Amino acid sequence: MSVDTASVPGQVADAGAEPDLETYLGNPHDPANPVSFPAVLAADERGELLAEGERALDGYGLNAEFVPRALGGRFDRADRLAQVLRAVFRRDTTLGVGYGVTTFIAATPVWTDGTAQQRRWMADLLLRHGKASAGYNELAHGTDFSRAELRARPAGDHYRVTGRKEMVGNLARADAVTLFARTDDRPGSRSHSHLLLDMAALPAEHRRHLRRYRTAGVRGVLLGGLEFTDCPVPSDAVVGEPGGAMETVLRAFQVTRGVLPGMAVGIVDTQLRTVLRFALDRRLYGLPVAELPHARTTLVDGFLDLLIGDCLATVVARALHLLPDQTSVYSAAVKYLVPKLLQEAAHRLSVVLGARSYLRDGPYGIFQKNLRDLLAATLTHASAAVCQATIIPQLPRLAQQGWRSSPPPPPALFRLGDPLPPLDFGALGLSARGVDSLTATLRGYLAEPGAQPAVARLCGLFTAELDRLAEACAELPPRDRTVIAGRRSFDLTDRYATVLAAAACLGVWRHQRDDPFLGDVPWLAAALSRLAGRLGLHPGTAPDGLERHLYTELLARHRDNRGFDLVNRRLAG
Repeated sequence: MSVDTASVPGQVADAGAEPDLETYLGNPHDPANPVSFPAVLAADERGELLAEGERALDGYGLNAEFVPRALGGRFDRADRLAQVLRAVFRRDTTLGVGYGVTTFIAATPVWTDGTAQQRRWMADLLLRHGKASAGYNELAHGTDFSRAELRARPAGDHYRVTGRKEMVGNLARADAVTLFARTDDRPGSRSHSHLLLDMAALPAEHRRHLRRYRTAGVRGVLLGGLEFTDCPVPSDAVVGEPGGAMETVLRAFQVTRGVLPGMAVGIVDTQLRTVLRFALDRRLYGLPVAELPHARTTLVDGFLDLLIGDCLATVVARALHLLPDQTSVYSAAVKYLVPKLLQEAAHRLSVVLGARSYLRDGPYGIFQKNLRDLLAATLTHASAAVCQATIIPQLPRLAQQGWRSSPPPPPALFRLGDPLPPLDFGALGLSARGVDSLTATLRGYLAEPGAQPAVARLCGLFTAELDRLAEACAELPPRDRTVIAGRRSFDLTDRYATVLAAAACLGVWRHQRDDPFLGDVPWLAAALSRLAGRLGLHPGTAPDGLERHLYTELLARHRDNRGFDLVNRRLAG
């Protein structure tokens, strides 16, 4: 590694600086690097979180990335946070989840609704390399934590907590826990509260750690539970108003769902890089495997899926700052669609790697680990069905007005280098109220007099799809407009999320004209055609040489050791 990985308790890298984590982690292929792929694979075989990786991230001060700048950390932009954590996910998904994501999810409700004292306490804990965990789900109710049974009952100047959370990441070693607890037996949305627990202050005789669950993916993450028995908790542990946890969740989860997919893009960057390296080295029929038509198409499709996913993830992360009243829909859509695109791309790439996609060591061993980890990591925090159920109740109002008359978004939504206003957690809307500025990008481009013909034709496919979606949503019976909707409504959310991805790609292309690749038509035409095909539309025949053009870009980035995402930055190694 290029720097000393030893951490100094109570200190982090300068919170005002922006250190380069990619460079800091060093060459992933160097066996002498304590956070190399061989070390990552060895830790995975042991079912452990890579200890050297944790020490390295302590030395870097990664927890500062989760703490707002106003509290002494480095968190000021959601898109930047996704980029920073992407460097960890490129290296080791287990480390990204076990060190970073669990803490980020636990801290966000505190930033959203906590008192000044609670925020200060959490910030100080994280800046001292402390660990936090979020206790929401219970086995009896799956991802429907609104039915959580763990109770916190008022008892004088404190609460008494009784119940259990069985499958929570990092709970066994957490210094702080954000606990979702029932504080009112009456039904309705005001029956639960968040409790911010200092684990060191809880009496040991009133709590018991439950067994660890072993998983196929992210094997090193400590997934276990905790049982409380009449455990006293201070009354000032409540985050926000008593009974207000669901409203806090609806805001805080927009941030976490809006950022996590951008982190996961790093997993498939490594998958694509691994398979491309194999396909260039391995020869069949006198040619590199990468030059065989099927393999080349698979590589290019993986590149496109990564770019599409990054466009939607980056735009939604920026929307948290610029369009906070609309991100209740966008954050659910990105958390649903991007993991799906990444998983599909990774499975197609495994076909090119063949039997080597099962190897657990050697130069391609990281592929099988990432394939397992990707599924687990993208399920973290919210499943696809939960995200779709979040969108469904808003579809009719979007169809009625949002897809035809919403104002266009600000250009800064797509200008990746533009500054962003501070993220205002209080401004995050509980509903988009029928407004959708992102899809307005498609109709806006069609109205421009100088629209590029090939792009305009593709945009027309998506605006027509929006019209069909509007008709279908208007015909939904009352039951299918709720979270207990049938398959038809869930299919509509998939189609809508795909149109959002097309709008994000279009917006990025329009506002990156200084980038020779992103500002050119070919990648956009290929991306829109790919998304149109996903919807069963007919984008037409691709121009001659389009696949070769994208393949050439892919090879150039590989030779220069640059990322395959929008940022296209140089990587370590």
